[in-house]
Amino acid sequence: MRARTYGLALLAGALLASAACSSPSSGPSQPRADTATRTIRPVQGCGTASWTDPADRAPDRAPARCRPGSPAPQRLTEPRKLTIATGTLSAEYVAPLRVALDKGEFEKEGLDVTLRVLPTPEALPLLAKGEVDALWAAPEAAVMNGIRGGFVIRWVAGNFSPGPKSKSGLWVRLKDGETPAAVRMADRTLGTMIGKGSVIAYPMEQALEQHGGGLDRIRYQQLGSADVLTALRNGGVDSAWLLDPVWRRVDGEPGYAFLGGQPPGEPLGGMLYGPSLLNDDVDAGVALLRAYIRTVNTYFAADYKRNERYVTYLADLLKTDAAILRSTPSLRMDWEIRTGTTARLQAAYRAQGVAKDDALPESRTVNRSLYEEAVGHRP
Repeated sequence: MRARTYGLALLAGALLASAACSSPSSGPSQPRADTATRTIRPVQGCGTASWTDPADRAPDRAPARCRPGSPAPQRLTEPRKLTIATGTLSAEYVAPLRVALDKGEFEKEGLDVTLRVLPTPEALPLLAKGEVDALWAAPEAAVMNGIRGGFVIRWVAGNFSPGPKSKSGLWVRLKDGETPAAVRMADRTLGTMIGKGSVIAYPMEQALEQHGGGLDRIRYQQLGSADVLTALRNGGVDSAWLLDPVWRRVDGEPGYAFLGGQPPGEPLGGMLYGPSLLNDDVDAGVALLRAYIRTVNTYFAADYKRNERYVTYLADLLKTDAAILRSTPSLRMDWEIRTGTTARLQAAYRAQGVAKDDALPESRTVNRSLYEEAVGHRP
């Protein structure tokens, strides 16, 4: 993410916080999908394994799963046109949406879905006004600011957590005498293309605190995606947040250490809904998640990269190099949201200095009821 996008994110957050309360498009503060009046019935193919305790954050937690092809489509009586905003169409974490479109999973529900590429700062106001129906992103600081200002936006489904062999995250150049187990991060520079206010603040804080640092004790240097690794290698920065598949370039090389990444078993992003699917058409909101969940169960249930033909298919769909896609572990696709994730994110935003108010309660940031209905789980 470049500096301009980071500036837009902060500007969008400020505008949302200051203007949403008086906006007629912000709708009621509590969406109808939270009223608990909808009937939840058992869903064939989705048994006890289709739901896990939201409080379970064990690194080896198996993500919820139904049988392949489940939950079965329940075509809406009238077709709906929906727009999902996403920052990219080529990243692996977007693959379930691309596959759902390609395999006709949305269409089976009576949904005509369009994926529209928009940066989160530009998509947020459109989501809040119902001009886009959903956002495939994360509950970043700008999202929290918008909700605090009165916009009806909820995080309604997760996306993924890293595989156990992933090393996407914080990497550091070791100084003389340092070892991976003994690194002091305080006062070092961190190169990142992700600005303050991103969900990455939370795992980064965890990694820094284990090594004598903290979000308020490092110096940030925002760099373009092509410059982060170069700066780390030539000494321009002391550390860097390296994403898939860039970390492969330093993995195993002497003088570098991996300090930590996204917590296993805890998705930090996914689907965000605005008023059109939380208030105006909850049936369509459930149908959209049902198609997404069915796609995960059918095509991403386990280590999907073991299938060479499927990797080739994904690479072609995402328009990326199959060798690059194959070089990193499969993501653990996971539609569930862990308890307390948005509270931990907001604590990290405060530590970065991009949020000052008390944390919003989970009842204002998260809605699990739609994916629970899709798999037939009664809370």
